[in-house]
Amino acid sequence: MSEIGVNKIMLLGRSGGDADLKFTPAGTPVANFSLAVNESFKTRDGEKADRVEWFRCVCWNKLGEIAGQYVTRGKLVFVEGRLQTRKYDDRDGNAREMTEVVVRQLRLLGGAGAANGKAESREATECEARPGDVRAQGNDSLDDSIPF
Repeated sequence: MSEIGVNKIMLLGRSGGDADLKFTPAGTPVANFSLAVNESFKTRDGEKADRVEWFRCVCWNKLGEIAGQYVTRGKLVFVEGRLQTRKYDDRDGNAREMTEVVVRQLRLLGGAGAANGKAESREATECEARPGDVRAQGNDSLDDSIPF
């Protein structure tokens, strides 16, 4: 009997920097960027407090190319994907572990750099990419030899 589970995460936040687009030795595009998600809440004393949670996001294939082109620092971004923890050895040979969001859907909502306060919207999902209605497919497979 197989186990049934759900691994899905949806985040809305601002990019901490421009997406870093690289290519695997096989030529597969992969883009990485950080996403800051802000949370406001009231403390027990009734005072307003803010907290920022940072997420590492990775986009593969055409979705990686799109992220590399459009995800810039401060951009308001919605991502949907799954959490994945992977292990690797750092440059000093120490075992490390990282958890990241493997992005399946990317939606750019505007924010930093949006002209005249108009909201910019571009979406990348599991279809062919086109400017204005940007769509692409992420890759669920990872190249474990790449520690980024």
